[in-house]
Amino acid sequence: MATDLYEILGVKKDASDKDIKSAYRKLALKWHPDKHKGDKEAEKKFKEINAAYEILSDKQKRNQYDTFGTAGGQAGAGFGGGAQGFDFSNFDFGGGGGFADIFETFFGGAARGGSTAGSARRSGKMRGSDIETTINVSFEEAVFGTEKELEITKAAKCDNCNGTSIEPGSKMIKCSSCDGKGQVNSVRNTILGQVKTTHVCDMCDGTGNVPEKKCTVCHGSSRVRKKERVKVKIPAGVDNGSTIRLSGNGEAGIKGGPNGDLYLNLQVKPSKIYVRSGSDIHTELPLHLVQAVLGDEKEVETLYGPMKIKIPPGTQDGKVFKLSGKGVPRIGGNGTGDHLVKVRIEIPKKLSKKEKELYGELAQEANLDLKKGGFW
Repeated sequence: MATDLYEILGVKKDASDKDIKSAYRKLALKWHPDKHKGDKEAEKKFKEINAAYEILSDKQKRNQYDTFGTAGGQAGAGFGGGAQGFDFSNFDFGGGGGFADIFETFFGGAARGGSTAGSARRSGKMRGSDIETTINVSFEEAVFGTEKELEITKAAKCDNCNGTSIEPGSKMIKCSSCDGKGQVNSVRNTILGQVKTTHVCDMCDGTGNVPEKKCTVCHGSSRVRKKERVKVKIPAGVDNGSTIRLSGNGEAGIKGGPNGDLYLNLQVKPSKIYVRSGSDIHTELPLHLVQAVLGDEKEVETLYGPMKIKIPPGTQDGKVFKLSGKGVPRIGGNGTGDHLVKVRIEIPKKLSKKEKELYGELAQEANLDLKKGGFW
């Protein structure tokens, strides 16, 4: 194992404070005991990294180490001597503190949710996990909204103990393992010297109290697996891939902690008639060549029922007619999209004898000199 502090953190001797902090942070995340539960070598490596950072992050100690090879002012003592007597009581190596406590100690601020996590740990309460699932809806249900009912298997609050983990009629008593302190101290001889560590008590999870008698249904976990039915309101205007969050409908919190959330990913079945683009609806209207030339009136199927469109004479292929307000309702009540109807002129592939004659007369009327390969 490396004994040079700079080598331990993987930096050069002229590394800046920022480089040292960055290197420490990456290594602390990599070797934290929370990620290597039960791995003594990882725990030893983590302590070594912290000891190196303890010195190199302090200008005075770093100068002493660079000059004498130790942060204690004794030349020749080496890394082991310099680290002798390090007190790691501020660090939680037992896994209970997590990354939040480590970064709060070294960087002057908690990681995301750090202080909250610490408070929750001391009270024993923890937020339940979020649940993510997929819900299938039809095209029309997504457009106009609907209500669905789902069955979800999740960790729910134990009804027997009401989520307290205590058997009814029993009470909480002081933890005998940590004498109600919630923490356990230990001293070990390591390559760094004598190291004092403080970790969360495994028996009471850092609360200082344990049930006099654990709940006989949930066995002290405060939760049980259950199937629950959840009603979901699908708002009008949702689209494929939309996500709906149902606050508090996730897994139950531990020992009275808040519930997690339920996230529903919507999968919308495509329509056989309509193509959706945002809040607009697109369809095609096939027209016979004669209808486009002479004009007509056509019925178009919309989400709100059939509507008639007037086709003016001389309508060109690709012409788009807009049916205002006949599209998809916008979420939040900000109006409704449009229904856009695109004309597709159909050219006859086969003609009867009579049709050929009529088209021939039209060609003569238009002074068209049809060459070989035309209708004739």
